[in-house]
Amino acid sequence: MRGDDERQSMIATDFEIYEKFGVPTGALQMHYHDFYEIIYIAEGEFSSLVNNVTYHLHKGDFLLLDRNVMHNYHYVEGRHENSRRIVLWISPDTLESLSGGLTDLSACFHHPGIYAYHFPIYYEEMLRNLLVKIALEEAPDMQLEGGKELLDRVNLTQFFLYLNELSARKSFSHHPRESTRHSLVERVSVYMDEHLDEDISVEELAKHLHLSKFYLLHRFKELTGTTLHAFLTDKRLIRACEYLQSELAIGEIGNLCGFNDYSVFLRNFKKAYDMSPREYRDLFHNQKPLANL
Repeated sequence: MRGDDERQSMIATDFEIYEKFGVPTGALQMHYHDFYEIIYIAEGEFSSLVNNVTYHLHKGDFLLLDRNVMHNYHYVEGRHENSRRIVLWISPDTLESLSGGLTDLSACFHHPGIYAYHFPIYYEEMLRNLLVKIALEEAPDMQLEGGKELLDRVNLTQFFLYLNELSARKSFSHHPRESTRHSLVERVSVYMDEHLDEDISVEELAKHLHLSKFYLLHRFKELTGTTLHAFLTDKRLIRACEYLQSELAIGEIGNLCGFNDYSVFLRNFKKAYDMSPREYRDLFHNQKPLANL
């Protein structure tokens, strides 16, 4: 997949894996997924803004992105032209089915505030080789019907077993010197989180942050690639997804997330998730292991 491919949604229902190369142009705006994402840096450098921290990644680094985590690609001129990376997208249902109920293979995505890792060379090569095997369209010397699908299941299970073991060790987390914290994005995010059920205007936000409206709008767009309005809408939708896992009435959830008009809530939710809030709730409560993996 070329770096300028703009698709940020899964077509398959289980997992997708790609080799991407060159300077990305399709992930410049802050966005989020309802699936897990892993980016392995095979060559060159790559930078990503996750929440309010930019991670500057090098060959051998892994970036692990949980569901509904705001992130984007952060271009650094002159350093990313030779970037090559392997990207794995995997659905929650698929990851759960791989575990067989024996362990939580998604735990590697849930370490608070830790998204990037650099593992010792032995483990890095092992994880990379597993990713390459999964990425192959066919399995060499495998003629049995369904053989490639079974091998994918084995390799994915092994990959996530080791990834969970390794990511649990804090010594393998990305060094703070290789990251940049953006206080403006953090302060905006915290304020929005605390006032999601209210009308939030740019004027009020700028006053709270002791900044001019023009500077706030310009600097935030420069850092995140998105507008304050789009960022706020995304945060409201992410919060709605959390509430939809409860028994709260759907209309009440819209109000709690700052959508005073249900039609606006419905329209934005369907645009983001390609389903209604009720369908999302039903999907969450009726998750089943996928038959084809």
